[in-house]
Amino acid sequence: MAIDLNNRQRTLLAKHAGVARHAWNWGLATCKETYLAGGKLPSAIDLHKRLVAEVKSQNPWYYSRS
Repeated sequence: MAIDLNNRQRTLLAKHAGVARHAWNWGLATCKETYLAGGKLPSAIDLHKRLVAEVKSQNPWYYSRS
């Protein structure tokens, strides 16, 4: 069974995937930096709080709805 998306839905799905990929890569880089520095790895909740506080404010495209 295939999903039949219109152009707007395809665009929104691609944007969502881009934001998710960016958030994942940011979290991975943050964890790697912490690990290499000998620190304790942040929890998922800690990463989410930092993402909202630091990254989203610098990347307004995270909030794009169109």
